[in-house]
Amino acid sequence: MRRTPQAVEGEKRKLPLFKTEEAKGKVAFSLFSSSILVGICLIWAYRLSNLPTAGDRGRWLWIGMFFAELGFGFYWILTQALRWNLVRYYPLKFNLSQSSCKLPGVDIFVCTADPTMEPPTLVINTILSAMSLNHPTEKLSVYLSDDGGSQLTFYALLEASRFSKLWIPFCKKFNVEPRSPDAYFIHNFDLHEHTADAQQRLFIKEQYEGMIKRIEAVINKGGVPEELMNQHKGFSEWDSNVTKQNHQPIVQIIIDGRDTNAVDSDGCRLPTLVYMAREKRPDCLHHFKAGAMNALIRVSSEISNSAIILNLDCDMYANNADSIKEALCFFMDEERGHQLAFVQHPQKFNNITKNDLYGNSSPVLHKVELPGIGGYGSALYCGTGCFHRRKSLCGTKYSEEHKRLWNSETRKDDNRTVHELEEASKVLASCGFEKGTQWGKEMGLIYGCPVEDVVTGLAIQCRGWKSVYYNPDNTAFIGVAPPTLDMALVQFTRWSDGLFQIFLSKYCPFIYGYNKIKLGAQMGYCVYLLWAPSSLPLLYYAIALPFSLFRGIPLFPDIRSRWFIPFAYVFVSKNIYSLAEALIFGSTFKAWWNLQRMWVHRRTTSFFFAFIDCIVRQLGLSQTTFTVTAKVVTDDVSKMYQQEIMDFGSTSIMFTVISTLAMLNLFSLIGVVVKVFMGGLECKDMEKLVSQVVLCGLMVTVNGPVYEALFVRKDKGSMPGSVMFKSIVLASLACLIPLN
Repeated sequence: MRRTPQAVEGEKRKLPLFKTEEAKGKVAFSLFSSSILVGICLIWAYRLSNLPTAGDRGRWLWIGMFFAELGFGFYWILTQALRWNLVRYYPLKFNLSQSSCKLPGVDIFVCTADPTMEPPTLVINTILSAMSLNHPTEKLSVYLSDDGGSQLTFYALLEASRFSKLWIPFCKKFNVEPRSPDAYFIHNFDLHEHTADAQQRLFIKEQYEGMIKRIEAVINKGGVPEELMNQHKGFSEWDSNVTKQNHQPIVQIIIDGRDTNAVDSDGCRLPTLVYMAREKRPDCLHHFKAGAMNALIRVSSEISNSAIILNLDCDMYANNADSIKEALCFFMDEERGHQLAFVQHPQKFNNITKNDLYGNSSPVLHKVELPGIGGYGSALYCGTGCFHRRKSLCGTKYSEEHKRLWNSETRKDDNRTVHELEEASKVLASCGFEKGTQWGKEMGLIYGCPVEDVVTGLAIQCRGWKSVYYNPDNTAFIGVAPPTLDMALVQFTRWSDGLFQIFLSKYCPFIYGYNKIKLGAQMGYCVYLLWAPSSLPLLYYAIALPFSLFRGIPLFPDIRSRWFIPFAYVFVSKNIYSLAEALIFGSTFKAWWNLQRMWVHRRTTSFFFAFIDCIVRQLGLSQTTFTVTAKVVTDDVSKMYQQEIMDFGSTSIMFTVISTLAMLNLFSLIGVVVKVFMGGLECKDMEKLVSQVVLCGLMVTVNGPVYEALFVRKDKGSMPGSVMFKSIVLASLACLIPLN
């Protein structure tokens, strides 16, 4: 029987656009996990059944060990939720190409906040990569939010708009990847080629370098010369009264995608390009990145109103040209697509060293943990590299009606002039627009938290939506990882502070998410929300073990005791599993070891200070702040990082804590060795201290680079003399504290 055209079209609509695969080995993992849990319970039983009586030496140390191990155990139980339901997603791009559904419009948001910390040349590479993604240009709009309100950034964007006329057709012709000009020309250019294609590449490269030189020349002058300002009406927005924290709303449509004359060098339409600097006044809260994103949502709804929104950090360029197409496979799937609010991509970086010196990009995080929570339909929104359904981001609750409404969503068709659109948009980017509205509460990104992305994602899921964590083989977006230890620790301080703030708020997953998201998702969220308090057990171990070892106080069972078995089993099996998991997913042994060191440093500094800051804020003694992470460093620092030499060249209090703990463990280990050789410890006493010796020895080994920075290195990355002095004094005083 011959099929009708309507039947064929219906079949095309029903083609699946993505598939899911569950991880294998669930039964084996469950058995292994259960054995660890039994071991943890036995450790707790040992602590309670062997509690020293009142007045016994070391009683309070023992009680502290019990609470620390209680914390370790409960936190480990939470982490298992990330491995119970591991699901991986795969888009079916070919089926999308066969589908009869019209592709929706896509608005891309890029946020920058400071032209010094985030150079305009870095920002425009992200912009150009976004403009050149494989998607119909008439359905693509790119918005830059400049919270610095800088005419330097605006000038750089103007230069990028001109260069895009060459770059976009070049990308389409040669299927260029990555789509950032800077990243492409660094890795994909051969001066010895003499073909016609090579000559075109050389021409584009020369044009790009010329643009960068012009931008840097203007930056070095500290302002845009008058002759350049006269070339575009947008510069009239800047006068002597405009400052970073005090200026009117600025909206400039640099490329109007509706204009048939706005074409590239091949005569094809260019995507819309918009600059926005929302209004800022000293007496108005601006809510940091969340405020910028909400202003972008409103302004874009006035200009293009695309159904899908992609948001990117200013340093995270598009690497995979088909990333939009892959994301649309999830949203446009006939059976499940209407349920999805957002598709989150992993944060990966172009400057990761061979052994990931600062643990910035763990394969286990991207291939196990984040996909694990995504398996419950509750992937975390991580703030960048995320595709959103506009309706869900604007506060709409999930309904089955969205399945029917998807194909009726259309891009905004507006006959107003560019000037009229700009003026209407300025109202939406003003300080007073949000007063008396639900923006920052039920609409847009949620205010009041340093990690607005995570809490917003949770709120969206609690409105009934689901989300996907998609980790493609061809990385979609690539950013810049912190190249110094100080920057990495500061970044984790901000994250862990904000995450713990969510746990203590009404958005705690166990309360806010009750009966709204699955229990496994609630536990998975708390793995990250409890980073800050997870510092306390490790910090106690790092202090109590050397302190007790130095005084010969045993805190673990004798190695000949049966009680020693659960301690040994849990410690050894957990670490072997962690190492095996890392190696299986593409890491190296040294990278795994570097990550263990970084977890020690993070928990004893970043997470602990975040814990203190959050508690102080809960008591009303401080307010939320936001720190912009610098994206550029000196050549010396960069060279040190590429050589995988840790940088301790700062007087940060975090380095004082790290070096003090390192010295305390070293003094303790040296002290017990001296006692053994001097005959101060008998064999039976030593057998009771073996566990403490091993753990302190591991702490000393982990802190090898710290000792090197304290006593061996003489370069700019060595530990400052003041930090070394304070750490030695503090560690010595700790060893001399009497124990009653």
